[in-house]
Amino acid sequence: MIEGIGVTEFVVVSTLMFFAGVYGFIVRKNLITILMAVELILNSVNINFVVFNKYLYPNLLQGYMISLFVIGIAAAEAAVAIAIILNVYRKLQGIDVEHVNTMKY
Repeated sequence: MIEGIGVTEFVVVSTLMFFAGVYGFIVRKNLITILMAVELILNSVNINFVVFNKYLYPNLLQGYMISLFVIGIAAAEAAVAIAIILNVYRKLQGIDVEHVNTMKY
């Protein structure tokens, strides 16, 4: 890693990203911005996996492999979510969360 940056700085950045994602997930009404907030949460978790792997077990690659697995799952989740959002938009002519409950039947 970079010489002047320690675990604390990475954890602070990751924590800020995580809570920004949680805030975006709770507050936003648009389905695309909610999806972006979930991706922000997943990326903050990836930072933690890589940093703790680098500092605790520098010779092993478990943190990197888990991070790659999370990135793959996030890509699949984003593809499915965008397909659902496109269907909601075609049906309701909007992608606000308040209108999704009308698609029950």
